[in-house]
Amino acid sequence: MDLRAYTAGEVLRDGTAVTIRAIQRGDKSRLLEAFKNFDRESVYRRFFSPKKELSDRELEQLTDVDFSQVVALVVTTQGADGEILIGGGRYATEGAGSGEAEIAFMTHGNYRGLGIASLVLKHLMHIAREAGVQRFEAEVLAENSPMLAVFRRSGIPMHFKRDGNILHVTLSLQNEA
Repeated sequence: MDLRAYTAGEVLRDGTAVTIRAIQRGDKSRLLEAFKNFDRESVYRRFFSPKKELSDRELEQLTDVDFSQVVALVVTTQGADGEILIGGGRYATEGAGSGEAEIAFMTHGNYRGLGIASLVLKHLMHIAREAGVQRFEAEVLAENSPMLAVFRRSGIPMHFKRDGNILHVTLSLQNEA
């Protein structure tokens, strides 16, 4: 599977047609525009702190991925001026053959609650299993009940460990077919 060319059509809960695809270096301007439009709560839940903009270094790290150790997918929809980035997710492993990967998600506030994170998780699970990843790890703010609900609804066996206001979530991919 050529992950750099990964693309799939999906439909959100409200009927919005979206494309889930591999992030590309050319997505920098779309990512900057999306970040400007993400609400403060979404940004805080993703980065665990307030953040007004992405640095050039962060932008490079987010868009220039190897699709071996880091796999990043974006969710887009068509707007009047073309493709609009409305969410995404990624996983990162420690290296080739690593059995675990850290995952993270981001959803535009106007599209929250429509199933974006669940769809991205489904696609990342498929890719990760093909790559031999056996479990996902995530750091989630304890107050981030929407993300925790995504994990619960996924049906993936999981374990939580609390450290203050952060939950360390482990999702086992090996028990699922």
